[in-house]
Amino acid sequence: MHNRKNSLFVGNPRGGRTAAILASLTSSCRRHQIDPQLYLTQLLINLPSTTISQLHAWLPDQWKQRLIEPLKNI
Repeated sequence: MHNRKNSLFVGNPRGGRTAAILASLTSSCRRHQIDPQLYLTQLLINLPSTTISQLHAWLPDQWKQRLIEPLKNI
């Protein structure tokens, strides 16, 4: 019972914000039927070279469309 209550809290506000962002991204991935690990791996690899104006393309639904479009032409 003790462990269950402890899991409701994060160490600090920054950790809570990070956890919320990751939970939101993984939830969006599941909603769009995307493998969260694949998506996050690609995001983290490409994020350093991504400009602010290109960030919208890395939203899960946009990323999925970019990934699938080339396959439709095969």
